Amino acid sequence: MRVIVRRERPHPGAQLSLFEERDGWRYQAFVTNTTTGQLAFLEARHRAHARVEDRIRHAKDSGLGRFPSREFEINRVWLMLVQIAADLTAWTRLLALTGDAKSLAACEPKALRWALPPDLGHGV
Repeated sequence: MRVIVRRERPHPGAQLSLFEERDGWRYQAFVTNTTTGQLAFLEARHRAHARVEDRIRHAKDSGLGRFPSREFEINRVWLMLVQIAADLTAWTRLLALTGDAKSLAACEPKALRWALPPDLGHGV
């Protein structure tokens, strides 16, 4: 098991913890049980997980965090619909939000719903 700690200068306007404010650096740590590989590869692989965490956050914003019932079957269908909505949002960002609309690809789901044109956005 290895713990890898990365030190970086925070970007302007970043919210720092008390520990980070003291010395002016931001620290990021992650644990891996991968025994081989260059540090740069391991760090890049770890950073790729940020997209996964964003997708989970978007799914929670789209209903994953709130189950509507105490009934298992109703919640099962709800979860399936939330997963479909998360997939549709991800594919819309990838395939439809290009060119002039590229800036919308970084929007949160709630902002994206209102930022798209009326004939396209309110069905998302």
